[in-house]
Amino acid sequence: MEEKMIYDFSESACRKDTNAEKYTLREELFGTNDVLPVWVADMDIDTPDFVLDAVKERLNHPIVGYEEVPKSAFLAQIEWMKKEHNVEFALEDMLYSHSVVASMNTVIDAFSEVGDKVIVQTPVYPPFFHSVLEHDRELLKNPLKQNADKKYVFDIEDLKSKIDEKTKLLLLCSPHNPVGRVWSKEELEEILQICLEHNIVVFSDEIHSDLVYKPNVHVPFASLSQEARNITITAIGVGKTFNMAGFAMSSVAIPNKKLREKFLKTYNRIHFAQGNVLSHVAFEAAYKNAKVWVDELKTHLLKNFHMLEEVCAKYPEIIKVTPIEATYLAWLDCRGMGLGDKKLREFFVQEAKLGLNAGLSFGREGSGFMRLNFAVSTAKMLEVIKRLNKALLLKYQDKLKD
Repeated sequence: MEEKMIYDFSESACRKDTNAEKYTLREELFGTNDVLPVWVADMDIDTPDFVLDAVKERLNHPIVGYEEVPKSAFLAQIEWMKKEHNVEFALEDMLYSHSVVASMNTVIDAFSEVGDKVIVQTPVYPPFFHSVLEHDRELLKNPLKQNADKKYVFDIEDLKSKIDEKTKLLLLCSPHNPVGRVWSKEELEEILQICLEHNIVVFSDEIHSDLVYKPNVHVPFASLSQEARNITITAIGVGKTFNMAGFAMSSVAIPNKKLREKFLKTYNRIHFAQGNVLSHVAFEAAYKNAKVWVDELKTHLLKNFHMLEEVCAKYPEIIKVTPIEATYLAWLDCRGMGLGDKKLREFFVQEAKLGLNAGLSFGREGSGFMRLNFAVSTAKMLEVIKRLNKALLLKYQDKLKD
């Protein structure tokens, strides 16, 4: 018998009349407003009530001025990371950041020079390679490969063959967006050994670390060993886990004092400051109250993913869903549809009336793929499935008869 959940994810608030990015940019991105947007990585699921209640309580005080991030907020995150991911950070390790991408750009500036090489493992979240190029660094691409079981893995031999004395930094996406991998301890240790041998600093984007599905377990890169702690800058935060991207608050954990001081030179020059008062309150409330909510959210997300698997299974030679271990982002292999990337995108927009991310935007290794955000209410997911199924049936019914 299925256990009754405390939180209800069957419906969510309407965002069409708000300034929600995924809705307001539809015309610009897809050429029409007549699409259900399932692209950018925020949820069409209500932000937890305990977060919103904490913000409302803070607004009872009539002054909203400059404030420091309270120690209690970082301590709540530290305790969460210790309990949930078996990694320990100290209060002095923690720095405020308004976004993981901002942290990444700061790391590139602080730990490399113009012309240095930065490792990126594609297909990957686009700011990984855009940030490298915008800083006039050389992009060292170490594409992921698919093994015999079509599972994405690191290409260690390719990585070893490309590193030289100008390679200064590795940008690690863990768990990986968009392919949904949770890297095993053994896989990460291979990466660690290479970075130690070549004196390479690791920026580990772990923003999706709370959205990992059993039996998979997230292994923070900094938890591998003391040596790993000494070369790792970890980016973590509340944006993805609790649907709080609009609060613009994340954090950077840097246990190594020398790395932290080097990072701070760029960080202070840019003037990150301390964010906004309401974000501090929301951040702390999330980490202190969210265990049950997150567990139930993941149960809901898996149900949505299974719905997507079921509809794609009806068209096995046409569209495939990459098995997922983490995130709420489905990586759809559409190569069997026989369409080029432009026509593939047009199919989803014009025929399915769904706004997805084109796989090609994650690097050329994403050609023939599309990314679909399934972090939506049950009601909205049913509509996504209905539209996708109808479009596939109409376009490929003759092929299915064969």
